[in-house]
Amino acid sequence: MSRRLRVVLTSVTAVAALGLTGCAGGGSSDTAGSGASAGAKTTGTVSIYGYSVAKQVYSQLIPGFQATDAGKGIQFQQSYGASGDQSRKVGAGAQADIVSFSVEPDVTRLVDAGIVDPSWNSGQYKGIPFGSVVAIVVRKGNPKGIKDWDDLLKPGVSVVTPNPFSSGSAKWNLLAPYAVKSDGGKNPAAGLAYLTKLITQHVHVQPTSGREATETFVQGTGDVLLSYEDEAIAAVKAGDAVQYFIPSQTFKIENPVAVTKNSKNPTAAKAFDDYLYTDAGQENIAEAGFRPVVKSIADKHGDTFPTPQKLWTIADLGGWPSVDKDLFTKGSGKIAVIYDKATK
Repeated sequence: MSRRLRVVLTSVTAVAALGLTGCAGGGSSDTAGSGASAGAKTTGTVSIYGYSVAKQVYSQLIPGFQATDAGKGIQFQQSYGASGDQSRKVGAGAQADIVSFSVEPDVTRLVDAGIVDPSWNSGQYKGIPFGSVVAIVVRKGNPKGIKDWDDLLKPGVSVVTPNPFSSGSAKWNLLAPYAVKSDGGKNPAAGLAYLTKLITQHVHVQPTSGREATETFVQGTGDVLLSYEDEAIAAVKAGDAVQYFIPSQTFKIENPVAVTKNSKNPTAAKAFDDYLYTDAGQENIAEAGFRPVVKSIADKHGDTFPTPQKLWTIADLGGWPSVDKDLFTKGSGKIAVIYDKATK
């Protein structure tokens, strides 16, 4: 019999320094403001709605941008939470100049709503300024001897991964073993068989976002955390008693960013979006533990971001429109159905 999955809500840590000042927060999202440097004249405000884990990369990017001529005097208002929830908030009327989500479908929702221009991903980097890969995080010393995807199905191994109905991180986490076991979608039954065992027998909690999943794990729940590589890097840097590895086969995470059509400060928003792809912006991204997309910068950080034996991509599985519909549509998607059965 499947065990009932529990949704876990954990406190989200306050925005760290680097010019960011926390002002309000609660539940599964948090909001912060970032002012211009002391004594600088305010020339405008840019509002960012982002997925929870992106907070750490913007803590690097915003001060870097504010130090440029284009960013002088620009203030930032930031709201972070589960990617799908954040997308729905903007779709329901929350004012955003920049949206920064975990997965492309959360931007597509806003394209369909007329909030983001359909050409948002037409540039050289397809609207993806940074990304990551799916990592496996374990307790320090790896007491359960976890070495690859098959080890997650060992008896007694408890796995922490977020809820795919609210979190983009959860979708990436599940697509990694699905792609591995299905040989890039060629044998979907094998991929779904693996996920059925993983979800029904080993996933007992469902945090609502990638950040809450990390907090849940470092506070002592579970034996294994499926997560973004950048989250794993941050946890190790913070001194948490964890370690991580990149499986020999894993999945490429691509995090989209777009400027909204109804931006109240489109010039500053576009300037900030452009900054993400500059060498300076890409260095900020690498410093925050995310993988740069500009090759010259990525090559400089090859020791930090190892290349796995096989890195599956969303394109290998047919692209987000078909993957989201086939696997994650609530009530009918094949992975969604597994989750529905696991909670009954």
